[in-house]
Amino acid sequence: MNWLAKINLTVVTERLGPFKSALFLLTLIVLCLFVGYRIGNFYHNFQNTTLEQQKSRLEGLYKQQADQVERIHTLEVELAVEQLASQNAQSTLKKMSIEHYQVKKELAFYEKVMAPEKEANGLVIDNIKLTASQSPNHYNFQVILVQQQLKKRYANGYVDLVVIGSLDNKPSQLKLTNISSVSRKELSFSFKYFQVIEGSFTLPGNFAPEKIQLSAILTKSKWQKYQKLNKTLAWVIE
Repeated sequence: MNWLAKINLTVVTERLGPFKSALFLLTLIVLCLFVGYRIGNFYHNFQNTTLEQQKSRLEGLYKQQADQVERIHTLEVELAVEQLASQNAQSTLKKMSIEHYQVKKELAFYEKVMAPEKEANGLVIDNIKLTASQSPNHYNFQVILVQQQLKKRYANGYVDLVVIGSLDNKPSQLKLTNISSVSRKELSFSFKYFQVIEGSFTLPGNFAPEKIQLSAILTKSKWQKYQKLNKTLAWVIE
C-alpha cells in the first residue's frame, strides 16, 4: 500500500485542474460503486443458489422422513394384523385340539361298545408312526399304548409287529424278529397310563411293503388275563 501513500491530491489537482480532478474523482467513485455492486450481486446470487440447494436438500430429507414414518406405520399395522391372526390361529388350534380330544374320547367309548376287539382290558393302541432313516430300506417305528379305564392297574405285556407286502412280486409277511435286532425286553411294556415303544427294522431290497400289523399282547398274571389286541394300518411313511 506504499504507492497509495505516495499519491498527493494537491499535486494531482494542480496538474489536472479542478474540473478534471472532480471528474476523475467522480469516475473513481462510480467505478468503486459499480465494482462493489457487481461483487455484492455475485455474492447475493451465490447465497441465493446455496440457499435454494440447501432448501431442496432439506425438502428431500423431509420427504424421506415422511416416507420412513409412513412405512413404519404400515409395518406396525401389518405386525398388529399378524399378531391378531396368530392369536386367532392359536385360539382356533386350541379349540380344535379340545374338540379332537373329545372326539377321540367319544370314539374310544363307541369302539369299546361296538367293537370290543379293538381294546383289551382298557388297553388301546393309540398311534403307530413309521419314519425312514438315512440308511436304505431301514425304518424306525413308534408305538403309543394308552389305558382308558378309570381304575387302572399296571398293564404288562409286549408288542409284536408284522410287515405285510410282496417279496419278489409274491405275497409275503415279515415278522419283526426276522428283520430287526430289537429285543423282547425293548418291546415289553408295563404302565398305568401310557407308554411309548420305539425300535427299528430293515426290509429286504426286493420287498414292497403294503401294510403293517401291530399286536399288543397282555401276558397272563394274577391281575390280568391273557389278551391280544391287533391293529392293521396301511404302510405310510411320515
